[in-house]
This record gives sequence, structure tokens and C-alpha cells, in this order.
Amino acid sequence: MLPKSDIQKIREELDNCQNPLFFFHDDPDGLCSFLLLYRYKKEGNGVCVKAVPNMDAKFIRHIEEYQPDKIFVLDIAMMQDEFVEAAKVPIVWVDHHEATRVDKVKCFNPRFYDKEDGAPVTAICYEVVQQDMWIAGIGCAGDWFIPNFQKEFQEKYPDLLPKLYKDPGDVLFQTKLGEMSKMFSFILKGKTTDVKKCYKTLTRIESPEELLKKETSRARFVFKHYSKVAEQYDELLQGAIKAASDDQLLIYIYPSSKMSFSGDIANEVLHKFPKKTILIGRDKSGEIRMSIRSPKKFLSILKHALTGVEGYGGGHENACGASVKKEDIDRFEEKIREQIQ
Repeated sequence: MLPKSDIQKIREELDNCQNPLFFFHDDPDGLCSFLLLYRYKKEGNGVCVKAVPNMDAKFIRHIEEYQPDKIFVLDIAMMQDEFVEAAKVPIVWVDHHEATRVDKVKCFNPRFYDKEDGAPVTAICYEVVQQDMWIAGIGCAGDWFIPNFQKEFQEKYPDLLPKLYKDPGDVLFQTKLGEMSKMFSFILKGKTTDVKKCYKTLTRIESPEELLKKETSRARFVFKHYSKVAEQYDELLQGAIKAASDDQLLIYIYPSSKMSFSGDIANEVLHKFPKKTILIGRDKSGEIRMSIRSPKKFLSILKHALTGVEGYGGGHENACGASVKKEDIDRFEEKIREQIQ
């Protein structure tokens, strides 16, 4: 976690702007980080960063559209100089991936202090705003993280978290809190216009009960989108589970005609098969874009597997991603097998 001095600096940055623009990653951690800051500030706009988590030239148009006086980048792993130079306003980057500093950007990352500390950005943002604990819990659950406020959360929301847990996977797949995390993940899938309507609606939802019980028209709107997406997910999840065998490596690749669920499927399949290395890929535009989960420290394995093939990848030790040209996928798989057998 960040030191209190950094938390205070982020809060001051948030307090001292009138029209912030929030860029956030398209997963529960990114979404909840945005919601926490936006609901505290009650001003500005949000942009969901889909596909590659890299702030580059393609996002400059959003700066031109919204004309912000400050930019917050949340849970995005990479940032390019071209984006920084074009911004022309202060940038505050709150992240928990590889510890990276960029000139002219105010960078906050727990890995600056402890390279093993990957506390989710949601947990950091909750420290900043100290409100909407239910949203903070959803973001932490989605990032496989047991927060320091778990006991307080359980006392306040026993229906969402019936007891204290040590395994974040159990929280994600055995509780209503985990169900809500899945909902927050799924509403970020689909057409950009629909996604934006959903996360804008979430800025006005007053409680978890409003969503789960579908008490209002706005809650029913979000739940309807979630339900449609969940149908596709369930079909693909069953396909991935059927792909399991005695092999230590479970690989499941699905076509681009389906929505992207690679990370969600990989998480749930790993929870079902905790000793396997899971590779869930989506075949799109001649590339296999994949999410990888493993009980092993996988980054060094991934780095070796990418040598001699056309592709890239990175992330956390036990949860990372990669994209490899379709014609190289067999070689990529072979190099992984060499290291995990």
C-alpha cells in the first residue's frame, strides 16, 4: 500500500481540479477505482481503456473532446511520451503493475516502495476517498485481493461476505460480493456506447442492494446488460472446463466472434483447477490474445516463451497476458511446456 503521504497527495490532486478526465482499465479494479474517485469528486468524465492497457496517441482525441484541467490514469500498465506531450495538463498516474516512472507525470505505485506489493488501485483509491466501501470491496475481489478492511466490510455487508476469507478465489466464486465483481467485469463488455451507459449509471447507484434486488430502473438497466453478457460467458466457460485433462497446461482458444472473456474465464478455471497453468486465448486478426493464470511464478516463463516468436506480454507473476501471432502459437506453447513440466 502507498504511504499516507502519497495518499494525501492524490487526494489533494483530486480536490484541486474542476474538470478531471479519468482513464481506467476495463476490469473491476479499473472500474471501481474510477467510480470511487468520480463519486467523491462528482465532476469530470470517464474513459474505459479497452484492449491493450497503454496510454498512447489514440487517446489524445478524448483530451480534445473533454478539455480537462487534470488527467487521472488508473490501473493502466503503460504510458507513452506522445500521450504526455499532447495532454498539456497535469497527469496523475495511479497504478500497481511494474514500477515505472514517466517524466512530467505524477506517478503513484506501491511497487516503488516494495516490488512485491501489488495492492490493487481500488484499495489505494479507497484510502484516498474513504467512502463507498461496497465499491472498494468489489474492485478488490475482482483483483484477487483481501483488503485490510475485510472485517469492517463483513460486518457492514454480511449478505455480500458471510464470513472472513483467506483465499481471494473463494470470495470471487463463492459469495455475492464475487457475483457483483463478475457483474462489474461483464458490463464493460460489448459496444462502447452500451458500456459507457452502464458505467455512467453506476456512478448513481446508491447501494449494492439496489443492484442485486433490481430495485430501480437504473439498476434493472445495468442488470439487463450483465445478463446478456453472462449467457455468452457461461457457454465459453463450459468449453474451457471441458478442455481440461491430466495435462498440467490447460489451453482453450475461442473465436473473435465471441466477446472477450479471457481474463474472467482464466480466473474461474484456475479456481477449479488450482494446480494447472491456464491459458485462455481469443483468436482475433491473426493473433491469439490470451490471459494466463498459474500457481507458478510465470513472468520469467513468459519472457522465455516469447523469445523467437512474434508477440508481447507482461503483467503479474501469477496473472499475466500475452499476444502471439497465430502461426507462432504452437512454438509458444512448446516453450511453456519445456518450463512447467
